[in-house]
Amino acid sequence: MSTFAKREKEKKRQQKKLEKQRRKEERKANATDGSLESMMAYVDENGMLSDTPPDPNARVEIDASEIVLGIPPKEEGQEDPTKTGKLDFFDYNKGFGFINETGGQGRYFVHISNIQEEIREGERVSFELERGPRGMNAVRVKKA
Repeated sequence: MSTFAKREKEKKRQQKKLEKQRRKEERKANATDGSLESMMAYVDENGMLSDTPPDPNARVEIDASEIVLGIPPKEEGQEDPTKTGKLDFFDYNKGFGFINETGGQGRYFVHISNIQEEIREGERVSFELERGPRGMNAVRVKKA
């Protein structure tokens, strides 16, 4: 004697089994030959995926020695790292300020630890730049 719940569970189990068998047969019917050529994808000159191989006649040879990895080496006679500007604002209590570069090219943060001699607001200064955690900072600051 089986209860209604047991019969329902058995029906669901049989349905799942039939569904699994149907999916298996469907996969077999739609399966490809499984060869490497049927699974191959190519990248064209525009970086798009394609199923056709590229034309070997349109191939361009690249000299590997011309490829520069990383930052290219500095050439002699490049720009002077020392810049000039005007101390626009400085809070001596907090120990920081800002320098406006000559020509209005940028405004840079300066900390009191990077100042080499005593300067006041409005004075012309020379400085170098270093990357800090929040952008470019003025370092080695002195009167111009």
